[in-house]
Amino acid sequence: MAMEKVRLALLGCGDVAQRDYLPEFHRLTDRAAIVAVCGRSPDRARRVAEEYAIPAWYTDYEQMLAESDAQAVINLTPIQLHTETTLAALRAGKHVYTEKPIASTVADAQRIRQAAESRGLVLVCAPCVLLFPQVRYAQEQLATGRLGAIFSARAYAHMGVPPWRGYTSDPTPFFAQGGGPAFDMGVYPLHVLTGLLGPVHRVTAFVGKALDSFVVEDGPFEGKRVAVEADDNWQMLLDFGGGLLASLAANSCVLGSRAPQVEIHGLLGSLALNPIDVGAPLQMLRAGEGWQSIDPPRTGRAAGPDHHLGIEHLVECIETGRQPILSAAHALHVIDVLEKAARSSQGGRALAIEHFFKRK
Repeated sequence: MAMEKVRLALLGCGDVAQRDYLPEFHRLTDRAAIVAVCGRSPDRARRVAEEYAIPAWYTDYEQMLAESDAQAVINLTPIQLHTETTLAALRAGKHVYTEKPIASTVADAQRIRQAAESRGLVLVCAPCVLLFPQVRYAQEQLATGRLGAIFSARAYAHMGVPPWRGYTSDPTPFFAQGGGPAFDMGVYPLHVLTGLLGPVHRVTAFVGKALDSFVVEDGPFEGKRVAVEADDNWQMLLDFGGGLLASLAANSCVLGSRAPQVEIHGLLGSLALNPIDVGAPLQMLRAGEGWQSIDPPRTGRAAGPDHHLGIEHLVECIETGRQPILSAAHALHVIDVLEKAARSSQGGRALAIEHFFKRK
């Protein structure tokens, strides 16, 4: 007998939904269906519902949660809304996949985690980079010991100097308080580093501000002046214990770089990878062999981020009762690192991390 499809509701139908999630959902239609969509713009919500044959559309997420028979919510709202919307979905008895980060503060991340656990609901937390093939390959290589003992790593996350030409949504939330490059882009390499190397024990950082504002140059928000409220230049040092140290930069004041986004150094070799682009080759160096380029296995997407893997993981966890690899504990740990980094920059000393996770 065919298994009943998991019913999903899509909360947020802006740029990332239309660019990354919805175009890939066809890969999951044998196991799941989107039964409702909610967006702030009625025109956009209606258009998305029509284009992807979604039966119902809303502009009020509370109404959607009350009326829809969806079992789970895909939360693609702006960062600053993650806490209230995820908590509302959990309180309505819905499983949740939330875009990154889980929240902007440790306190809010704890509230979300506790709400899911107390109700026995599945909570899958983006970014889903630990499911990406290049990250899994790196994990396999580290497990073999081919790179030797690891004592050093470096990573960066550039959000791009604004304004962003060709961006069709309002960029304001990315630069408002609670957002910024560390919380928007820094979480990608930070999840990769901690997923591959284990939890951070201490962090110290310098955090600064490069821009005060910018003007959108094209698209529907052309001419709008956007205030840069969140700090936009982060330099962090991470202590993983046992002599393993890493650096992480996150900013929106770098136009471009030729450096690999993540690089891990062992006594017998190094590994460099792009944590976001599933089509980008890895680079591996081993003593006496020189650098080698390695193409990762393909998922369902040829290039770019394959965020759809996170939705597949949500459905699998609902169907089987499996504990998520993309856990709330890991997401909480990452927020703890960023919150302590910001506090460290103000006090000028390394701070201990309090919230940890177990690697899957």
